Amino acid sequence: MLSYAQRVSAQAGGKIKRIAIASDHRGVALKKELVRFLKNHNYRVKDFGPSSDVSCDYPLFGAKVASAVSRGDYQRGVLICNSGIGMSMVSNKFRRVRAALCKDMKIAKFSRLHNDANVLVLAAASTPVAKAKKILGVWLATGFEGGRHARRVEQIHVLERKLFKC
Repeated sequence: MLSYAQRVSAQAGGKIKRIAIASDHRGVALKKELVRFLKNHNYRVKDFGPSSDVSCDYPLFGAKVASAVSRGDYQRGVLICNSGIGMSMVSNKFRRVRAALCKDMKIAKFSRLHNDANVLVLAAASTPVAKAKKILGVWLATGFEGGRHARRVEQIHVLERKLFKC
């Protein structure tokens, strides 16, 4: 069985091609637009739900994406809820997940450059579709800068190992 790092690096030769996505009921419409956007840009997308805007519990859907990213099944994830706060809280409970709530392109860029964020969280209530596509595009196109930032991300991993005793 491949390790987490081996699975992530083996996917598409290190290029981001597989993305997990989910929302709560408030984010379904935006999620559908982003799934279409991603597929049009040749990404393989797994939609973890929900499929309708009937009221649902965001932790269940956020956990599906965060778990898939944590295991290394997907290199990146996208989560959407009304404010983005709930999905951020849920997803950051998982090992190796660095979720960032991004309200604009600048924050999206820095979440990747400095924090190596692997889950993008969007707020459906305050992010129009066109802006969400721009944020997602910047987030996907931006690499991790490494250097001093790699040391800091590693410090997060050390904390995770201590907290999870792994």
